[in-house]
Amino acid sequence: MEYQEDYYEDPGYDDGPSESIVDRVMDWVKSPIGIGGIAFFVGLLFGLVVLGWWLWPVKFEGAAPEHLRPDVQEVWARMAIDSYSRTRDEATAIQRLQALGDSAPEIMIQLAANPGAQSLEDIVYLQVAVSSGVIDTSVGTPVAGETPAATPAEGEEGGGIFGRWGAALILACAVTLILAVAIVAFLFLRGRGGDREPSAAMVAQEFSRQAEHTDYEALGESPPVAQWMTTYLVGDDLFDDSFSIDSPTGEFMGECGVGIAETIGVGDPKRVSAFEVWLFDKNDIQTVTKVLMSNHAFNDGTIRDRLSAKGEPVAALPGKEIILETATLNMVARVVDMAYGEGALPDQSFFDRITIELAVWPKA
Repeated sequence: MEYQEDYYEDPGYDDGPSESIVDRVMDWVKSPIGIGGIAFFVGLLFGLVVLGWWLWPVKFEGAAPEHLRPDVQEVWARMAIDSYSRTRDEATAIQRLQALGDSAPEIMIQLAANPGAQSLEDIVYLQVAVSSGVIDTSVGTPVAGETPAATPAEGEEGGGIFGRWGAALILACAVTLILAVAIVAFLFLRGRGGDREPSAAMVAQEFSRQAEHTDYEALGESPPVAQWMTTYLVGDDLFDDSFSIDSPTGEFMGECGVGIAETIGVGDPKRVSAFEVWLFDKNDIQTVTKVLMSNHAFNDGTIRDRLSAKGEPVAALPGKEIILETATLNMVARVVDMAYGEGALPDQSFFDRITIELAVWPKA
C-alpha cells in the first residue's frame, strides 16, 4: 500500500485527539490559548488573594441604616426612640426611623410587641407617624432644627462603600483584565493564522486512517468483534495506544494495545527498538504480552533475553502476524507496514515508523 509522505509537511488534515492524556495536556499547555489561560488565572488569583485580601482589603464605610443587619437596625430604632423621649423632637425621630427604609414599619411593630424599658406610648406614636409617611426624606430635604450631614470632600477617604484606594484597586483590576483578554486574543489569532507543524502523533493518526483494514469475511473467516489500526512515528516519545474490547451488545470484554518496550541510543527523539503488544481478558488472571522487536534487537542475544521477561520476542517483518490468546479472546496483531530509521546507530536497530493492525475475536 502507498502512503502520502508529504503529510510530514502538510498540516491540512483534521487533527484527531492525541493518543495520550499526558500528551494532550502538554500540547494544550504549550499552545497560545493554554499559556494565556494559565496567565489569566494566575493573575486573577494574585489580584484576589494578594491585592484584594492582603494589601488592599475592601473596607465598608458609610453604610446607610437600611443596609445594616436586622439586629443593628433594631438598636438604631431604639436609639431614635430614646432620643425622642428626651428631646420630644418629633421631626428628627421620624426622619431617623425612616432612614431604615422599607423595614422601618416592621421593626416598629416588633418594638411595640416588646417595648422593654422604653415607653410603649412613644413607640406607638412614632410607629403611626412612620407608617403614614409624615416626613419624606427620600430627596434629602433638611429637617428644621437639624444640621445636614456633611458629605466627604472630593479626594477624601470614605464616600460610599469603597474609598479612594478601593476605586484605584477596581480600576487596576479592570485594566489588568482588559490587557489579559487582549493578550489571549492576540496569541490565539496568531496561532490560528500561522502554520502549525503537526506533531508526530498527529501524522501517525493519518497513516492509520490511510491503512487498509483486513477484510476477514472476504478471506472466508468470521469478522472480528473489534478491529483497529495504530501507527508509531519516530518523535512520538509518548506512544502508548490502548483500546477497549466490547461485545456487540456493549458488554466490556477486555482491552488491548501497543506501547514502547525498549529504546536504543541517547538523546531526543527516542529511538524505539521494540514494542509491547498486549491483550487483557476480563475473564483471565493475567495479561498476555508479546514483544515486537527490530531486526538488530532480535538478533542481539543480550537484548532479546532481557526483553523476554516482558513477553515472547518476535521479529518485526512486513505482513508478520502475531497471535495472542487468553481464556475467552483471540487477537491477531499484523504488521501492516514498517520502515527503519537511519543514522549512527546499527542498521535496522530502531523504527522510523510502523503500522500495526489489531483484530479481536471471542472464543467460541
